[in-house]
Amino acid sequence: MRSIWKGAISFGLVTIPVKLYSATEQRDVRFHQVHREDGGRIKYKRVCTVDGEEVPYADIAKGYELPSGEMVILTDEDFADLPLSSSRRIDVLQFVEAAEVDPIYFAKSYYLEPDAQGAKPYVLLRDALESSGQVAIVKIAIRQRESLATLRVREGVFVLETMLWPDEVRTPDFPFLDEDIEVRKQELTMATSLIESMEAEFDPDEHKDAYREALQAVIDAKVEGREVARPPEEADEEPAADLLSALRASVEAAKKSRGEKDGKAASGKGAADKKPASRKSSSAKSGQKKEPAKSRTRKSA
Repeated sequence: MRSIWKGAISFGLVTIPVKLYSATEQRDVRFHQVHREDGGRIKYKRVCTVDGEEVPYADIAKGYELPSGEMVILTDEDFADLPLSSSRRIDVLQFVEAAEVDPIYFAKSYYLEPDAQGAKPYVLLRDALESSGQVAIVKIAIRQRESLATLRVREGVFVLETMLWPDEVRTPDFPFLDEDIEVRKQELTMATSLIESMEAEFDPDEHKDAYREALQAVIDAKVEGREVARPPEEADEEPAADLLSALRASVEAAKKSRGEKDGKAASGKGAADKKPASRKSSSAKSGQKKEPAKSRTRKSA
């Protein structure tokens, strides 16, 4: 990984020099726009709409358009003069319970690595924060954009998650919110039962991007000159007569699926339980002294 920002965590009078790294990456299959006839890459020119001339990158500035249509041009010098106290600092503002922060505010995740001289205070703050069970609310500026962020611990490393400002989160305004929609007690009970029947511990490794895998298979087939194999289409299920029937059928399907999974897990567990026994017998064969029967009975009691 390559660091994209260097600065310091400012925690009271303590300063911890750190480097910032992107914690995530998109794994989408990327394409280029090309000429269908010969595969040539399509390129775009930066052309001025006033004189029609191509503009070199060095002559391009940022412009803010007024409601009147007039353009206010800002240069690099204009941005350099702006006060940005968090340009090289991560200012710790407060500590809160993680549940208090609505996930809708989260934008992007980053890892923080301490510089050599900042390792001890980094570990100290990390351990204190982790034991508190809270997250830190901080302020940081990345690429001339100041953001609120949370600071938490994951696998021994600080994770900084930038946040949107409150005025950047849209208010849901949909007609159905003003309607008086009646939900019957039986329907609510059945929906709750469906949720309970589908409860499980979240394991991200159990899920995969099936579309990306299929798209990569199409690309590989074209590269190798093979016929593209289409995945089998799933049969459409008959829609249930009403909501309650649909919920009831969903509960039964979820219970059946859970039973199959539990059966597989039980068979795997049984196989795993046999391994410790074989290790114990092998250790006995190796000449280890056996414990007297009476003492074993007392321990088990």
